[in-house]
Amino acid sequence: MVDDDRAVRFVLATALREAGHAVTAFDSAQAVQAALDAGTRAPDLLFTDVRMPGDDGLVLLERLKRAHPRLPVVVMSAYTDISSTAGAFRGGAAEFLSKPFDIDEAVALAGRALAQREQSPDTAVAPEPAEDDRLIGETPAMQQLFRAIGRLAQAPLSVLVTGETGTGKELVARALHRESPRARKPFVALNTAAIPAELLENELFGHEAGAFTGAQKKHVGRFEQADGGTLFLDEIGDMPASLQTRLLRVLAEGEFFRVGGRELIHVDVRVVAATHQDLDALAAEGRFRADLLHRLDVVRLHLPPLRERRDDVPRLAARFLRAAATRFDTAPKRFGKPALERLRAYDWPGNVRELENLCWRLSALAPGDVITPADLGDALDGGRRREPGDWDAALKAWARDRLAAGDDGLHAEARERLDRVLLDAALEHTGGRRTEAAARLGLGRNTLTRKLGARGKRTRRQGKDGSSSPT
Repeated sequence: MVDDDRAVRFVLATALREAGHAVTAFDSAQAVQAALDAGTRAPDLLFTDVRMPGDDGLVLLERLKRAHPRLPVVVMSAYTDISSTAGAFRGGAAEFLSKPFDIDEAVALAGRALAQREQSPDTAVAPEPAEDDRLIGETPAMQQLFRAIGRLAQAPLSVLVTGETGTGKELVARALHRESPRARKPFVALNTAAIPAELLENELFGHEAGAFTGAQKKHVGRFEQADGGTLFLDEIGDMPASLQTRLLRVLAEGEFFRVGGRELIHVDVRVVAATHQDLDALAAEGRFRADLLHRLDVVRLHLPPLRERRDDVPRLAARFLRAAATRFDTAPKRFGKPALERLRAYDWPGNVRELENLCWRLSALAPGDVITPADLGDALDGGRRREPGDWDAALKAWARDRLAAGDDGLHAEARERLDRVLLDAALEHTGGRRTEAAARLGLGRNTLTRKLGARGKRTRRQGKDGSSSPT
């Protein structure tokens, strides 16, 4: 993605990464061209702003479409005049996204564009996967998983992949597809939690022209896109109950109607679903259809968390450092033995994804070729992340002491102190960048500014009263 606005780059890139995409962000068209000239692989999808210093987004669009005619490009702009939109589509843009845009809409748009690219004739044959697309692991749990994938790949059975967030469940689905007789057909992935409930039916099953306001042409859904291949449904536990019924019919009969359609569509799709939730418990509570669970859970594969396969951490870390070095066009860094011991001791609540993010950050910021414990700093918090229960107990003890002393107004004071700690930590983490700090906290920038302003007023008021300012 290319945008000279740092805030737009951060927010959109973060959302796309959370949806499972690998994202590289640039602040100018020249930076993109320099990366491509240096040997960086062409992207599968490009988001670009229009008005930027130097070459604008339309110039970049024209240049890249000449070199990569089938590259889907989404043009973003706050200027939705006729000349901008017409120029974008005339240059071959797949879509025009008006700023400010809904972040969920942008993520859904990326999923559609990538899926359509996958089903096009020149990309139907799956290429040899890059190293980053392969599962690796030498621990017994991973070796057992690899054997199960090898056996299941040839069988046309539905598979449910379970595991904590960040363990690599999509990599399991891709491995099942890659090693199966369907490997030359499309692999289509959809994170059901990333699509608003009212749009998910349309994403899965498509719609006919005129099915609803704005449906000017027929849209092919993910099931049709994956015909003959594999459809990966991530976070299946978040699927709305109404869609669970439709999905059950497709799994049972291999047929469905598009939204607003009367033609019965037949497909041959292998469904691999994934979840970090306990679907058995959800089914027992009536929040997930038991009959759908039985259809999805013909075979269950469990991906262990990283803390249960600590011996794989060094190899994973080395791979991520090599990938970062290739992207940055630098010599790969490596972890020294003391730093590796800290990595092994850490519980990795974010699993492999957390380790990958750490390696990319260190590849960019660590000063030497060998990464030391000092380079890790507080990133691993002494080897373990503090759990909420640690400060829950401290908060309860504080409240009991204050209540015993006859104090009141505890709720307002506790809220104020919580805001102060979170704001200070976020601003320290982002180097004082308020927009980024607000995004990391899940707040709007105006909300963060208002809280900071209120805190400043309290500080000044306390100063006039002769009392000390809060620290």
